[in-house]
Amino acid sequence: MIIVESYPIAVAMCVVTMLCWGSWANTQKLASREWRFQLFYWDYAIGVLLLSLLLAFTMGSTGSGGRGFLADLHQADARWLGSAFLGGVTFNLANILLVAAIDIAGLAVAFPVGVGLALCLGVVTTFIATRQGNAPMLGLGVAAVMVAIALDALAYRKLAANSKSTPAKGIVISVVAGLLMGWFYSFVAQSMGRIDPATKLLEPGKLSPYTAIVLFSAGLLVSNFLWNSIMMVRPLSGDPVPFRDYFTTGNARLHGIGILGGMIWNTGMAFSIVASTAAGAALSYGLGQGATMIGAIWGVFIWKEFHGAPPGTNRLLGAMFLFYVIGLSILIASKS
Repeated sequence: MIIVESYPIAVAMCVVTMLCWGSWANTQKLASREWRFQLFYWDYAIGVLLLSLLLAFTMGSTGSGGRGFLADLHQADARWLGSAFLGGVTFNLANILLVAAIDIAGLAVAFPVGVGLALCLGVVTTFIATRQGNAPMLGLGVAAVMVAIALDALAYRKLAANSKSTPAKGIVISVVAGLLMGWFYSFVAQSMGRIDPATKLLEPGKLSPYTAIVLFSAGLLVSNFLWNSIMMVRPLSGDPVPFRDYFTTGNARLHGIGILGGMIWNTGMAFSIVASTAAGAALSYGLGQGATMIGAIWGVFIWKEFHGAPPGTNRLLGAMFLFYVIGLSILIASKS
């Protein structure tokens, strides 16, 4: 398998993760103009699995380090296969709630609140699981991000008050999504074996990054038959979504948009996992979750979700971006 050993390259890969994780939801925004997000999400889950298999049989099966994908899968302990799979199940529930929050409140709210909270919790849980990184600096970076989350919630409250709608539902769903999403990465990180720097051998029984991402993706797709089915029958907003609509109202373009969204997101996930061997899992996850800022930029400047907001809202949004930049900069510098 291909191993990343350079810290600068690992950080660059985390930046790609940040861009992918912050941009994939644009495919949902495009698709939701023509059909419900629950239908989009089936294709998204398929795209996630397809990308993981593509990487497993290319980057995960070439190179001189570690083990090839099939050999790694054959020797893996069931405990660690289950851990990576559970990461996918946990993430999928959180992500479906996040998608619902985007549908209700928009990118500029759901990402900073939901994914920002996931960033904070995920850095903490991943550090506890792996003990990699500078704890005080990771904590300081997380604190700055928490300030940014609070500022974004205040900006959304002003916007909602101006439009005579309640901000509670969008924010509450985003918070629940963030709390759940903060746990998934630690399950995946725990499943991966350490690579010996001298011999490039991978810890026996555990998984390579490429195998871990396949099991994670399988957990996401399989659990979709539970979580997304519930969301279709008992949606958080709007009427129930008939299952037949996936086949009767969709077309090749809509299905393609959904699959593309899943592949974009999982490119970010794969780069984060692979980069964690050099950057450390806590930093890799935390920097990748700078997607919160990217998602907010899309929501504010491209989709104009705060258009018509009352005076003072732009100052809150500006401060939010500032604190995100400060927090992410500290996370980058936290590698010990």
